[in-house]
Amino acid sequence: SSGINAEYGHRDVIATVSDDATWKMWNVPDGELLLTGRGHTMWIGGCEFHPQGTKLATGSGDTSVKVWDFNEGECVATFNDHSHPVWGVAWHHSGNFLASCSMDNSSKLFDVVSERCRSTFRGHTDSVNCLNFLPYSNILCTCSADKTISMWDIRTGLCAQTFYGHVNAINNVNFNTQGTLIASCDAYGVAKIWDVRQVVEIGSYDFEPHPANSVKFDTSGACLAVASNDGTIKMLEVEKSKVTELDGHEDGVQAAIFNRNGEMLISASSDTTVKIWS
Repeated sequence: SSGINAEYGHRDVIATVSDDATWKMWNVPDGELLLTGRGHTMWIGGCEFHPQGTKLATGSGDTSVKVWDFNEGECVATFNDHSHPVWGVAWHHSGNFLASCSMDNSSKLFDVVSERCRSTFRGHTDSVNCLNFLPYSNILCTCSADKTISMWDIRTGLCAQTFYGHVNAINNVNFNTQGTLIASCDAYGVAKIWDVRQVVEIGSYDFEPHPANSVKFDTSGACLAVASNDGTIKMLEVEKSKVTELDGHEDGVQAAIFNRNGEMLISASSDTTVKIWS
């Protein structure tokens, strides 16, 4: 099994997903296992807590997207609209809509109230590897193995903007809290920071040759954590372009996230462990 992703909810808990087809919820920082979710038949690529923290969404290699309700203790919705494995999921801030991205080159938007697929976003020419909503907006950001980042208006279903500059497949994309910057990283270890409004690249950082698997800003936006396939997390101080390495995993780091006050970093690795750094 391998740790793939970790996201923060409203309590001091994290959710992790794995190649063993389960998701788990843990207390942090003590690491107490609270819940294990079974129902997917293949690896789980991504998860995200509902904005109110009452549910978890997961996307899997079995091509399905599932919604799990903590109060009911079970899967309450399954969406089978993708034709290929699902890499990631993202909740709209209303909590009524859930987006997913897939190896079928598309992203989809689901209405979780009516349990129907509302929109399909087509335009990428290769696997869509990650997606995130611009905070508190109707704009969805996707990144793809076609080396581009796209912004979609979920009300019209149209692509509003495309960012060009990566020369390798893009693995991950994330906004800063303010929604003014995008961070992205690719299969050759290059991380980039983009100005959302100007649609321009404002920084590029080379951690080659190992793939960079995820990028995440801290709450202030001053620090960027880059999870690397070489088993380290590169901590980039954006203003100074200064890099510190966190070394402790025995295999590729698949995800790294900060807690809300920025005092802790949590990383998940293919070595099957989750580590907490302070």
